[in-house]
Amino acid sequence: MQRFVRAFALAAVVGLLAASGVLAAPGPQLNYGAQLNSSQCGSGKPVINVVEKVLNDADSGGAGNVWAFDSYTRQIQVWQTGFDSTTNLNVYCATVQYEGSFTTVAGDSPGSDPNSIPPYFGSVAPDITGTMHGGYTATFEGTLSSSPEFSTHGNIGTFDYQCDPNGNCPGYVDWVGMYFPGYSNFAQPWWGWIYRTPHNGTWVNASSGNSGDITG
Repeated sequence: MQRFVRAFALAAVVGLLAASGVLAAPGPQLNYGAQLNSSQCGSGKPVINVVEKVLNDADSGGAGNVWAFDSYTRQIQVWQTGFDSTTNLNVYCATVQYEGSFTTVAGDSPGSDPNSIPPYFGSVAPDITGTMHGGYTATFEGTLSSSPEFSTHGNIGTFDYQCDPNGNCPGYVDWVGMYFPGYSNFAQPWWGWIYRTPHNGTWVNASSGNSGDITG
């Protein structure tokens, strides 16, 4: 009986905390680790495993505007998984994993969605900072350069995209083209990023759907 009374009392306390908002529902989540596991590319010959740092990359939200500038480190891993006899090109699979930060640009919030019913528009102030994680898997066809400009293994340095609020990025470098000139049939079976702030919300932008928002 004493054990039952304690259990009942604990349940009552949990109920009161939930009702008062102390136990808040978890925010948007993204299981990007499972999606970016090497197993997503199956078995194949590893050809690239590099780490690249990118600065000042423009990030667009649901309304199409640039809502933040991202700076991140990403690991790029590529496997040769086959050969396409119709194009005479090798088939590749890649996982690209990001870890970094962002700083907001004033305007429509990332979670704004003009196509929702009813349309939703939030606003975000400038200079809100937070963290971002995620990445994508990719498949494409091409031929690995016999003498690429950058090493196929290790750290390949820092690239400043120099993006502006209009989305112009004069310093942008396409990592696929760096190693596979003239590649084709590029596709992203999965992509997703999660953006977190201490006080202004969390936003998930993913091929499986968007959720949350960053406002303030």
